[in-house]
Amino acid sequence: MLKWTTDARWLIAIVLVCALAAQARDQKQEKDKDDKDKAKQPAAQTVDSGSFGVFIKGQRVVTESFTVQQQRGLSIIKAHLKDASGTANYDQSSELQIMPNAQLVRYEWDETTPAVSSLVVTPSNEFLIEKISTSTSAKPAEQPFLMPNTSMILDNNFFVHREVLLWRYLAADCHPEGGNLQCQKGPVEFGVLVPQDRTSMRVRLELVGKEKVNIRGAERELLRLNLSGEGFTWALWVDDHDQFKLMRVAIPADNTEVVRD
Repeated sequence: MLKWTTDARWLIAIVLVCALAAQARDQKQEKDKDDKDKAKQPAAQTVDSGSFGVFIKGQRVVTESFTVQQQRGLSIIKAHLKDASGTANYDQSSELQIMPNAQLVRYEWDETTPAVSSLVVTPSNEFLIEKISTSTSAKPAEQPFLMPNTSMILDNNFFVHREVLLWRYLAADCHPEGGNLQCQKGPVEFGVLVPQDRTSMRVRLELVGKEKVNIRGAERELLRLNLSGEGFTWALWVDDHDQFKLMRVAIPADNTEVVRD
């Protein structure tokens, strides 16, 4: 058996102490760098936040709480759906991340009630890839969509997604002129993905003009747009004096109305 001499022990101890000191110094420098980088990052800017009440035949059934923020060069849209009855029979959340050039970074959706399931949509070369997980699935199922990464997510029941879509339309196809908003004549088409239905579709947006609308018992003059697709037509009203925020949605075919709280 090899026996260590006193000098050898001291040498090893000095090497270990130096190594530990160097490691601690490196860790501190890395932490200081991270702190400085975080300090340089601008705080998240909230573009819109609030909630929508979803009414069917006049009865409130779902409340959608949402935020739209800009952070680290991304637009981050979060939404949460809750059963308005308070019985916790309905609980869904989503988060959509978009780059300034409208490219999709990531979309996530989770449901805890009535079933446990989730999905994620991300770009992959010329495709969008959707991965779906359920409590009974051994591994996520994958489904590709041959769609550009600038395609808009328009998932079921999330009305804030409709707000983001109409913002894109207003920014790309409209401009102020003589105190009024002038848009491209006729409807403008968009390719959208509906992840919960695992399908894609074409939808159309068209500016109609100013209308007087009743919002929570008060008459207001808002800007109306029509959103249509195969087998559906919705009316959307936005406040052109408040960042074109979505205020009301009417879906006559389903006896459904959505109103900002």
